[in-house]
Formats: sequence, structure tokens, C-alpha cells
Amino acid sequence: MTAVLDRPTTTAPRLDRVLLGVAAVMAATAIVTAVLALVDPVQIAGRNGWLKPLKFSISIAVYALTIAWLLTLLPARRQRLGRGIAWVIAIAMAVEMAAIVGAVVLGTTSHFNVSTPFHTAVWASMGTAIAAVWLVTAVLAVLLWRAPDDPARRLAIRAGLVVGLAGMAVAFLMTSPTPGQLSDFQGIAGAHAVGVPDDGPGLPLLGWSTTGGDLRVPHFVGMHALQALPLLAFGLEALRRRVPALASAGARFRVVAVASAGYAVLTGLLTWQALAGIPVTGFLG
Repeated sequence: MTAVLDRPTTTAPRLDRVLLGVAAVMAATAIVTAVLALVDPVQIAGRNGWLKPLKFSISIAVYALTIAWLLTLLPARRQRLGRGIAWVIAIAMAVEMAAIVGAVVLGTTSHFNVSTPFHTAVWASMGTAIAAVWLVTAVLAVLLWRAPDDPARRLAIRAGLVVGLAGMAVAFLMTSPTPGQLSDFQGIAGAHAVGVPDDGPGLPLLGWSTTGGDLRVPHFVGMHALQALPLLAFGLEALRRRVPALASAGARFRVVAVASAGYAVLTGLLTWQALAGIPVTGFLG
């Protein structure tokens, strides 16, 4: 009886409540901004201003849930550090969204706006917040380098974090002033598009330029390796009973390895395409 009572029990690790809260708030924000995009279609830089906070809220919710899951893979001795990572992300995302939503309320742009000391301070706070998120994600990548045990899943997490960090880093390429901005400064320093104005023709909803390069494309594709590659590994595991070729851990590892390499190459090509001023529609065509 004593042996039974003394036997250690294991429980599944719980998702971080702070990041779950972030995801819930972002989900609510997405709903509100989607409604506002319909009933109050304020135009900023030629586009519906509420679409930016809508897209960011969805992206942040997905990111928060992903990091919450990754934190469950940390060993017990790293859980306190994991909670610190969660709080840094929560605070940084709050700063980011407050700036984006506030800019829409004011009827102006949030990104690259240095037209006044106030807007410069807001833009600097956004840059600091995103840099903090990138750094703690890099720390998490180091902490998770040896977990979990399954080789394919481990590779998917490693590659997802590395490619995801590279995709996130593409955002820093957007912060340099364009030649046109340097020759005729109008209070904006930086751009998503390359070779054409940011307010030119773009894809519906996404807004990616259809006349020039757009660094948002590799940024989006690269950072979502955080979700795509681990989901691939889980999908292969789910199929291993139905597909005999996937029953082997080595086979699943090789599939993830090929997919990871292909994803990294795609992110690199999309970055080159954007910097070369080629629109994503031309690249896909």
C-alpha cells in the first residue's frame, strides 16, 4: 500500500496561462477589428486601416499559442525561465498592439512613422518590443535544442525555430530609409515594399505589393515555420499506422529534413525576390 502511495505521478504540462491570456485577448481584438473594418473603413495609406491590427492580432494569437506549447517542453529546472519568456512576450505584444491600434485611431501609420517626436517614440518602442521578442525566442531555441526525444519532432522544432527566427529577422530589413525617403523626407523612414511605394497596388487583405518587392512575404512565410514544421512532424506521426513507410522514426526524420531544407530555401528565395524588387505575383508566376 505504501509503495502504491509513494509512486510518483506524472501529469501533462499545462500551457502557460499568461500566453493563453495573450491569445484570448488577441482573438477578441481580431473580432473587434474585423467588425470595425466593415463599419468604419478608415483609409490609411490607401488601405483600410483596421486590417493591420486585424492581421497582427491573428498572427500574435497563433505565435502566443505556439510558444505556450513549446514552453511545455522545457525541463522542470527551466520552467521559471520559461515563465519569464512568457511575460516578456506578453508585455512586448501589448506594446506592439497598443501602438498599432492607437495609430489607426489617430488616422495615421504606426510603422516607420518618425514625423513627430511622439510618433518617433512610439515607433522606437515598437522596435524595442519586437527585438525583445526575437531575443527571447532565440533563448527558447537554445533551451529546446535537445528536446523532445522523437528525432523527427526534435528536428521539426529546431528547424522551425531557426527558420522562424530568420523570418522574424527579415522585419529588420524594412527599417532602413529608402532612397526616395532620403531624397524627399516626409516623416517616414522605412518600408515594406522594395522599389515601389508602400501604398501601391497589393494583394487583397494581405496588401503585399503586386508591382514591386515586398519583404512582408518572406517575413510571413519564414516566421510561420514555427507552426508548419512541427505540424508536419505531428501529421507524420498520426499517419504512421496508416502508411507503413512512415512507421520508421528514420523515415519520418528524413521527410522532416527534406521539408525543413525546402522551407529554408523558400524563405531565402522569397527574401532575395523581395530585395530584388520582384513582386510575389511575378515570383509565383
